[in-house]
Amino acid sequence: MNSLERIKAALAFAPLDRTPAVPQLFGHAAVLAGVALGDYLRDGSLLARCQLGALQRYGHDVVFAFMDLCVETEAVGSTLQYREHQYPDVASYALASAGDVAALAVPDPAVAGRMPQLLRAAGILRGELGDTVLVAGCVAGPMTLATQLLGIETALYLAADDPASFEKILDFSAAVSIRYGVAQIEAGVHLPIVFDPSASPAVVPPQFFRELLLPRLQRVFAAFRQAGALANWLNIAGPTAATLPYYPEAGVDIANFDYYVEPQRAQQLLPATCLDGNLKSLDFVEAQPEQIAAAATRLVEVFVARGGFLLSSGCEIPPEAKPENIAAMVAACRKG
Repeated sequence: MNSLERIKAALAFAPLDRTPAVPQLFGHAAVLAGVALGDYLRDGSLLARCQLGALQRYGHDVVFAFMDLCVETEAVGSTLQYREHQYPDVASYALASAGDVAALAVPDPAVAGRMPQLLRAAGILRGELGDTVLVAGCVAGPMTLATQLLGIETALYLAADDPASFEKILDFSAAVSIRYGVAQIEAGVHLPIVFDPSASPAVVPPQFFRELLLPRLQRVFAAFRQAGALANWLNIAGPTAATLPYYPEAGVDIANFDYYVEPQRAQQLLPATCLDGNLKSLDFVEAQPEQIAAAATRLVEVFVARGGFLLSSGCEIPPEAKPENIAAMVAACRKG
């Protein structure tokens, strides 16, 4: 059973040879290769080469065509500040002072900002791996892109003071997510993961998620399914127990859950949805390999009878993570 077959079996709650190992390795692939993160984030060929190197090192089951959560806002018109060894952040927002979203255009992924480089990475990864390893793309979810266009404080105030205007920004953001994600599918990814950290209950209340974000996520995932995505994968970190029950309605097939949510609780909330999580990301920097191995083994054991599980971290494994900790996580899957 190869990696893609293994993940398909997990999606179907079918028997498999071992639990799929899905460490969320983004910038760590650059660090592992001795490449400056700033270069990795702007060169699709380099990104693909680093992802393939990490795959060879660890033997996990997914590679990621993913740069950072500022790609879309930069393509729309925000200005970023780049650093050699850190992820970029927004220096000036495309919708500074809650400007008119009608003046913005949904970017063309073939030419806008770093999007073409990401599509190049996706094509290289799929060309190298075919249907042996899952090639995952990534897009910023509607709420996260909205906060990246406005700044999070401005976005939250606008949502409270002028919800109609904020909904227009969410609609624009969903349209960007759809166009970019469909372009990734066409470039070769098996699916684009929707990363929406600003949709976490740590940022907005569950009612906000249900009323404003759920309809946009439904729109995004319906478009991805129509474009041929293998599955719909939603990744929201933080204390998501209150919003996980909405995921099936959104069209989610793979649901990330963070260390805030106990695995038994996640199973209760999403009995028929494939789950991925929930190792604490910072532990990959601070813990010892035997601690990672023990935590990973416990998780694998919790899901053995149920199936429908991908062993992962609750969010990104930090770039500076210890390689021996990631190796310990993957090895735990081979035992389970």
